[in-house]
Amino acid sequence: MNEATCVVGIDVSKRKLDLALLLNGKSKSKVFHNTPTGYALLHAWLLERNARPEAAHICLEATGPYSEAVAIALVEAGWPVSVVNPARIKGFAQGELARNKTDRADAALLARFCLAMHPALWAPPSPEWRALRAWVDRLQALKEMHQQESNRLEAYQASGQLQVVETVHTHLEWLQQQIAKLQRDIDDHIDHHPDLKRDAVLLESIPGIGNTTVAKILAYAGDVRRFSHAKALAAFIGVTPRQRLSGSSVRGRTMLSRTGHADLRRALYMPGLVARRHNPVLKAFGDRLSETGLAPKAVVGAVMRKLAHLIYGVIKSGKPFDANFAHNEFAFQDGIWPLIS
Repeated sequence: MNEATCVVGIDVSKRKLDLALLLNGKSKSKVFHNTPTGYALLHAWLLERNARPEAAHICLEATGPYSEAVAIALVEAGWPVSVVNPARIKGFAQGELARNKTDRADAALLARFCLAMHPALWAPPSPEWRALRAWVDRLQALKEMHQQESNRLEAYQASGQLQVVETVHTHLEWLQQQIAKLQRDIDDHIDHHPDLKRDAVLLESIPGIGNTTVAKILAYAGDVRRFSHAKALAAFIGVTPRQRLSGSSVRGRTMLSRTGHADLRRALYMPGLVARRHNPVLKAFGDRLSETGLAPKAVVGAVMRKLAHLIYGVIKSGKPFDANFAHNEFAFQDGIWPLIS
């Protein structure tokens, strides 16, 4: 993208959009409703002030469904948009020693961040990927609800509240039916979209990754090909190592960064445990790390990171998991295993 002559920061909330426009050394602000009508008015307002998509850069924080809708609308209207991790904005504000936090001030902060940092442009996921994510989120919500009701059932039984037990049993049965239906709907959704089906088959070829995890990877990571390399995917998930070494006094323990997609990281934990035992490549990798004295939990974290590399590898190459090829790739990094865990 050419150098932007104007930048726009948008602070997104549930009901409104606070906008800050930096153009020709001047700052202007405006508030719009966070609705399709508000998006159209925002677009018209920018054009009225001589802001043009080919020379503009819009920046907003990632705030889930509230920011995604406006970001998609702006991209479809031709505006270059960056959707930024809120942690980056918080760090930028600390660097500026910002004292005030209001919606208007946050919009101006986003505009200054955009002008200084030139964040990467955001590409919206396809409709089928967005639909899959909604299905997966709903399935996870029902599973959590089922676990909560199971805990209540145990408590009622222990306290002798038998008159309530029957209602909990009824709700649990309904939840089980809905969970089974959602799982079928997710499988059908993947089967009916060739791009999703192709990637699902590739992911299922990796020992340790099952059907449920495949759906979560596809839903939360989107099209893995958008990442420039495997390390970028691992960083997105939050399974890259974080070191704490400084001078002669700071010798902190290396651990997972956990700066990434928490839901996707949780989704890879159990597959990491399974792959540690049953994936021939990752089993050998984990055994080698264990021999160096690395803690079992740290070994699992390292296996999760390598699992992210395998996910990227099979989808990027379009070829199913090959144990021999993966063995050679990991053997090449043999000398740095203890450092990357």
